[in-house]
Amino acid sequence: MTRRPVRIGNSSGFYGDRDAATREMVDGGPIDVLTGDYLAELTMLILWKAQQKDPTAGYARSVLGQLEQVLGTCLDRGIKIVNNAGGLNPAGLAEQLGALAERLGLHPKIAYVTGDDLLPSLDTLIADGHSLAHLDTGSPLTGKPVTANAYLGGWGIAAALDAGADIVVCPRVTDASLVVGPAAWWHEWAPADFDQLAGAVVAGHVIECGPQATGGNYSFLDEVRDRRYPGFPIAEVAHDGSSVITKHPDTGGVVSVGTVSAQLLYEIAEPVYLNPDVVAHFDTIHLDQVGEDRVQVSGTRGSPPPATTKVAMNFLGGYRNTMTLVLTGLDIEAKAAWAEQELFEILGGRERFADVDVRLLSFDTPDVPMAHLRITVKDPDRRKVGRQFSNATMELALGGYAGFHTTTPPTAESAYGVYWPTLVPADAVDHRVVLPDGTVQHIAPTPTGQLWSSSARPDTGGLVAEPTERVPLGTVCGARSGDKGGNANVGVWVRDPAAYAWLSGYLTDARVRALVPEATQLDVRRYDLPNLHALNFVLVGLLGEGVAASTRPDPQAKGLGEYLRSRLVDVPVRLLSGGSDG
Repeated sequence: MTRRPVRIGNSSGFYGDRDAATREMVDGGPIDVLTGDYLAELTMLILWKAQQKDPTAGYARSVLGQLEQVLGTCLDRGIKIVNNAGGLNPAGLAEQLGALAERLGLHPKIAYVTGDDLLPSLDTLIADGHSLAHLDTGSPLTGKPVTANAYLGGWGIAAALDAGADIVVCPRVTDASLVVGPAAWWHEWAPADFDQLAGAVVAGHVIECGPQATGGNYSFLDEVRDRRYPGFPIAEVAHDGSSVITKHPDTGGVVSVGTVSAQLLYEIAEPVYLNPDVVAHFDTIHLDQVGEDRVQVSGTRGSPPPATTKVAMNFLGGYRNTMTLVLTGLDIEAKAAWAEQELFEILGGRERFADVDVRLLSFDTPDVPMAHLRITVKDPDRRKVGRQFSNATMELALGGYAGFHTTTPPTAESAYGVYWPTLVPADAVDHRVVLPDGTVQHIAPTPTGQLWSSSARPDTGGLVAEPTERVPLGTVCGARSGDKGGNANVGVWVRDPAAYAWLSGYLTDARVRALVPEATQLDVRRYDLPNLHALNFVLVGLLGEGVAASTRPDPQAKGLGEYLRSRLVDVPVRLLSGGSDG
């Protein structure tokens, strides 16, 4: 018998997200599953650092306080709890949740997923001929990472729920697995139900970042009529894999084709979206507004997963320090050049450091000519980049340029990490789930198969000669950007086919390089999603060795999309004068 859609509500988009969201999700209306996404590549390094101080740590501690408020209600209403707050220590978090429940006089059935930690297996994998090469650069692995976690799929979650678990604690599963697992359990899907699984992957991708799907970080601010903090998203996943994205009534924000389009474009590369359980083809997705704050996601096609599984590793890269000097008034560039020269003379030369990054960030306005000179040094020797460096900047206070001051007093060094994505054979990962009765179930990898390619780039016929007006790109386009390891992505979308016909002909990869100065020498890859009236660009290497090591002021490229929208371009007048909704 076909069951009704399962209502899956996400109450966390990252470790440190809104504490009140968990209670708001449970109390705001009916849901069947409460999820929480706590992990990012950087989070794994943060949890590792915590575990060095306390071996029993390694999980997202905030989840305990959040669930303490709602655990009784969830048990009373039959709401299943599924999250990846287990991080590096899912067994430890499961134990802590058991202790919390005992204090509350409650008796939930708790399961946890494990098997993602490949750190003990790396030597064996290398001995077996797996180079663990960097996924983007192809460089072979050297050195010893401090974390190495495979991205697990959703079948361990489904098995735990099928065994009666009320709470399922996960480690490094894919973000979408938090939806795929419960949906597969609810609808009794089989591993070969690829279209249904792909639809659940898409729903999971939409709601994984919380209110980014309900008006948060949204380009067209005027469309967000309710400016209260956005309600967190809900995916109503149907038996056929289609879903409706919504939120609880009387909550802030908005759910529209635009907000869902923006989130679909977040932190993706090519439209062939790989997951351990299925490949979801984003160029087959269709969106329809079916009610107020209700967007239907349908048509997603799926194909068998690859024979490999992605692994996220983190290395300790060394130590770094940053000082920011403020420059005001006249001769800003000359002042900056002198400050840089003086500072490195005091320090004994730039070559003393493993890496130096100097950026002049201008904030000039007609009334306030001002800039920041941001100087970052990195080195394996923490003493070089510690107070030796930051104190040296203060020697410029009386002997440097006029108006010298800094944004902070002298600062101490901090450790930074290097992100290393790689691939291993799927059968090298021992995906396991420890069920509420203590028994262990092994989850076999889904057999691989034929991967069909995405649709080719459409032939737009090129640009036609017509009247244009020079305006910001964001006049007609929305954008969403983020990090993909050392790469950055920026998805650009418009509201209708007429605007997309222009956009797809105009915004080439070469033009993106011209509009984004940092990308001038980079490989910029363009992917077309005509079904979403969107283009996605991947700026390869923009973030260097990943967010933890990046020296950009915006290390996760969160502002890249809005920067691109601010750039002046020639837009057809017909798209600005009512000929298009864009």
